[in-house]
Amino acid sequence: MDEFMKKFSLEGKVAFVTGASYGIGFALATAFAKAGATIVFNDINQELVDKGLRAYEELGIKAHGYVCDVTNEQEVNALVAELEKNVGPVDILVNNAGIIKRIPMHEMSAEQFRQVIDVDLNGPLIVSKTVIPYMMKRNRGKIINICSMMSEFGRETVSAYAAAKGGLKMLTRNIASEYGEYNIQCNGIGPGYIATPQTAPLREIQPDGSRHPFDQFIVAKTPAARWGTPEDLQGAAVFLASEASDFVNGQVLYVDGGIAAYIGKQPKA
Repeated sequence: MDEFMKKFSLEGKVAFVTGASYGIGFALATAFAKAGATIVFNDINQELVDKGLRAYEELGIKAHGYVCDVTNEQEVNALVAELEKNVGPVDILVNNAGIIKRIPMHEMSAEQFRQVIDVDLNGPLIVSKTVIPYMMKRNRGKIINICSMMSEFGRETVSAYAAAKGGLKMLTRNIASEYGEYNIQCNGIGPGYIATPQTAPLREIQPDGSRHPFDQFIVAKTPAARWGTPEDLQGAAVFLASEASDFVNGQVLYVDGGIAAYIGKQPKA
């Protein structure tokens, strides 16, 4: 490997990806492993952690899995201390854990709204502020927040999710502003519409054999004319986790097939 390509290597790094038992988090963690990193992940219960461990093992990846609720400050503090002591310094943090509730805003309870904000915005805050002091001591670190198209746009039934992801975009910029002098880079990835279990209800074939109306809408709205896959996000993640991005800070990289740049097709006459 020549000196330039070494900038993209994660050899010897420890990557902590939250909620990475499956889906986007799993895809990013597997990419990091292929680039040389040691993988640590958490999930909300032992069943999901075991599911993740089996999936990594099937790919020949030795991952470290832990049960931890990212909204529980005490649990996060204990986990990060455990990692620093027994696995290695957390060089790369990916705040991936998240939930969505598709409910019209006027029908959503304040408790439901708070739950989404708690997982999708307070969770990244808690994990980041726990890891950052260790990164400050080492004068290096990478934080990647999984933002969303909803960091920029609104859409019906996702008010809490959009509010959380918009806040996560600004948290990303503020972490970059506050800790850049410690050689800590914090950036976001904004996935477009990705085919995952979370979005499966939006892609279900209808009883008459037609595609779901939202599925049709997204494909028409995306210049790439398809949903993305978790693997489409891997290159961006490895770049933002590596030395190749050392002067990239406070940005959100949208991996969306061009949807944010596209006004849509002109209706046919």
